[in-house]
Amino acid sequence: MTDYSRLLDEGRVKRGRFSRRQVSDCLRIARRDVQTAKAVMESSPEWAFNIAYNAMHQAGRAFMFHVGYRPAGEAHHASVIRFLEIGLGSEYDDTLAVMDRMRRKRNRATYDMVGTISRTEAEQALTAARQFVAEISRIVSLSVH
Repeated sequence: MTDYSRLLDEGRVKRGRFSRRQVSDCLRIARRDVQTAKAVMESSPEWAFNIAYNAMHQAGRAFMFHVGYRPAGEAHHASVIRFLEIGLGSEYDDTLAVMDRMRRKRNRATYDMVGTISRTEAEQALTAARQFVAEISRIVSLSVH
């Protein structure tokens, strides 16, 4: 059994019962966001990057719901990533490091500075999001909760 006790003790996650529909809805949002990021890439790489990150975040939430947890308290986005690090294991370290860098960069681009994300970065973010959403979809569909 995976140990999320520290995140529970810190108030970063809560246990819950989530329907298959809630999991599916998060994955649908994630897939939609992958397509939307692709569609806006030409006109706004920064926004495409933001949307690609959101696709990964939604897939992460789908995984959390699938295993019976949800983010809680402040810093939801960081909590989702920490939960995924524990729940998915070291096989996903590189992917989750990319997701965390995207989270921090998205935060700066959204709230602090314009012009911080290049088209190349946005395209890389979209590739990472597409792969991560597909992988979480596979994991969720294969495992029984």
